[in-house]
Amino acid sequence: MIIHRLTVDGRDYFLPEPVAELRTQILAAIRSGGGYVNIPPLNSGPGVDILFSPGMPVLWAQIAVGADADAGEHTPDSSQVEHELDSL
Repeated sequence: MIIHRLTVDGRDYFLPEPVAELRTQILAAIRSGGGYVNIPPLNSGPGVDILFSPGMPVLWAQIAVGADADAGEHTPDSSQVEHELDSL
């Protein structure tokens, strides 16, 4: 299983699938000069609203956990999104 970790300004958030729409929302908020994006909870609850702005350190990571990690399961990485976030 792949767990997605989003690190924003030094704080880690572990995310459920899917994350593609969330990545798009974060990029849009940063490109527009700043905006709030709701980060969903891993299990249940309302999540947390984070204000994203240009220059804010943001890092995406994928962590393989469980039996699938040993089997070498791989999903496409987020290097393109990381590059886009780093360039803002």
